[in-house]
Amino acid sequence: MRFVSWLLTTALALSIAAWLLDGIAFEGSSGTFTEQVQDKWLDVLLVALILGVITSFVKPIVQFLSLPFIILTIGLFLLVINALMLMLTAWIAGEVGIGFEVDGFWTAVVGSIIITIVTWAVDLVVDRD
Repeated sequence: MRFVSWLLTTALALSIAAWLLDGIAFEGSSGTFTEQVQDKWLDVLLVALILGVITSFVKPIVQFLSLPFIILTIGLFLLVINALMLMLTAWIAGEVGIGFEVDGFWTAVVGSIIITIVTWAVDLVVDRD
């Protein structure tokens, strides 16, 4: 159950980031409106899953290797790492044929901030303990 709530929270955060920013987009398929919505939600869930895998496995390694930069910038380098993880997610999604795009580094920075704030807020409301 915890995994499902985490996946839905991340999917919601990605959807809000895509809704707020023009540079983050999910490409839907052509067809009826219902088919487009179903395809987009499947894409959103798959991208949330990819982001979760990257956050679980790649991000800790990158954070460990960049620890001096994180300390030197008093943690601001974590924004760069989060943006790079979002861009990596978009690249992997594109490689496997999921329509998810992030246009540029600064869009990724703002998008990662939005995703972090939304997941934090949902976690406060849901209280998964």
